[in-house]
This record gives sequence, C-alpha cells and structure tokens, in this order.
Amino acid sequence: MKKFRLTALVLSLILVLMLGLSSCKKKEEEKDLLARIKEKGKIVIAMEGTWAPWTYHDENDKLTGFDYEIGLLIAEKLGVEAEFVEGEWDSILAGLESGRYDMMINGVDLTEDRQKKYDFSIPYCYNKTAVIVKKDNTSITKLEDLKGKTTANTISSTYAELAEKYGATVIGVDDLAQTFELLLSGRIDATLNAEVSYYDYMKEHPEADAKIACLTDDAQAVAIPMPKGDDSKALVEAVNKALQEIIDEGKLSELSIKYFGGDITKPN
Repeated sequence: MKKFRLTALVLSLILVLMLGLSSCKKKEEEKDLLARIKEKGKIVIAMEGTWAPWTYHDENDKLTGFDYEIGLLIAEKLGVEAEFVEGEWDSILAGLESGRYDMMINGVDLTEDRQKKYDFSIPYCYNKTAVIVKKDNTSITKLEDLKGKTTANTISSTYAELAEKYGATVIGVDDLAQTFELLLSGRIDATLNAEVSYYDYMKEHPEADAKIACLTDDAQAVAIPMPKGDDSKALVEAVNKALQEIIDEGKLSELSIKYFGGDITKPN
C-alpha cells in the first residue's frame, strides 16, 4: 500500500511538471515577434552588404551604409541591439519568409506583389530607376528600347521585373559589382538600377564606360519588409513609430545627404 502511494505521488509530480512545462511553452508561443525580440535583447537585420551606398563594406572591411545606420537607429529606438546578417538578395527574402530574420533593410522597393508576402513599414525614402548603358550605346534612349535587349539584375528584384515588362531578357546576378562587370565587358546591353547607386558607382569608378540612358518618371517608395502575419503586427507598429521619430528629428534626411549627396526621403 505504501509503495502504491509513493508511486502515485511520483506520477502526480511528473504530471504537474509536464503541465508546468507545457504551460511555459504555451506562454512562450503566445509572445509575438516584438516581445521575443525584446526578451532576447537583439533584433536580427538582414542586408546584402554589397550595394553601396545602401549597405557595403568600407576600406577597413566594416559593414556600413545608409540602411546600416537606419538599422542601428531603429534598434536603439526599440531598446535592443542590432545584429546584422549578410547574404544574397534572394536568400535574404527566403529567410525573411521562414522567420530566420526579423527584418530586411536593403533599399527594398514597396510593391503590391511583395506586400502579399511580407508586412512593410512606412516608406523611408524614394528612388528613381535608371537604365544604364555603355557610353557609346545610342540604341537605348527610353524604356521601350529594352525590347529584345539583354540586361542583368538579381532575378527577384523590381529592376528585373521592369526590364522583362519592356521585353528584355534578364541574366541573373548576385550583386551590383557583377552587374557592372557584365555591362562594361559588353556581355549585356543594359542594366536597371537605382539612380543613386549609379552615381555612387561612378563616384568610385569615374573612368567607367557607363551612362544613364533614361530614368523612370515616378520615384519608387522604399520600405522595410518583415515577416507577414499577426505575429509581426506589434513589430511593424514599433518600427513605424521609430522611423517617424527618426524622420521628425531630421536624422533620416541627414543620412540621405551623407550617403547620396541629396535628400531622397521625400516623394518628390
């Protein structure tokens, strides 16, 4: 009888322990993404690190750039540390969908298709698209001239989508440096990219045989994508609040002038 009571007591303790662990796990699962970020004390921010002046490495191989500094400011506003993870464009987007990263800050254009996959912050800058060709190219002077031509861009970028929309064949590349290598060697006819990225590249490579053939009429809004769903709602609200404060304080305009030589934080 005594042995039975002891066994029953042990079983009762095990059951209580299991229920307690289950309850703790449930409470942990109930925490949204922002709560988990604050509990860890860090936010994981993904970026390419190869696209100056948005995200790149300086002469000391230190990660820096317009978006890098925005990431630092947002983390500071949220009261956590920023952990930056670098990768290729497509793999970053895939990692964002799977929840491996908390956000991506990398000059991401805000589009309808992307809004179906990710939750976005408010726009923090605006960017025109440039069609870039070699200096002696006179066959491309408008977007319609891309029909039948070959361009190069990261496949899932809005630049690739725009080139294909106007009839170009797009070669997939990993970064901006590879894009210009193909252009300057004559292996492609043109590339589409951010107007500001062209000016930054030419600042670093003034001898480069490249020019802007034409620009899009409208500026594209740039925002911060985060994992989609109810789990991210509080994070999106917190990031929007942080961005608005950074805008109101004038810090965003200062960073734009520092990295782009002008203020691209306004729609016009």
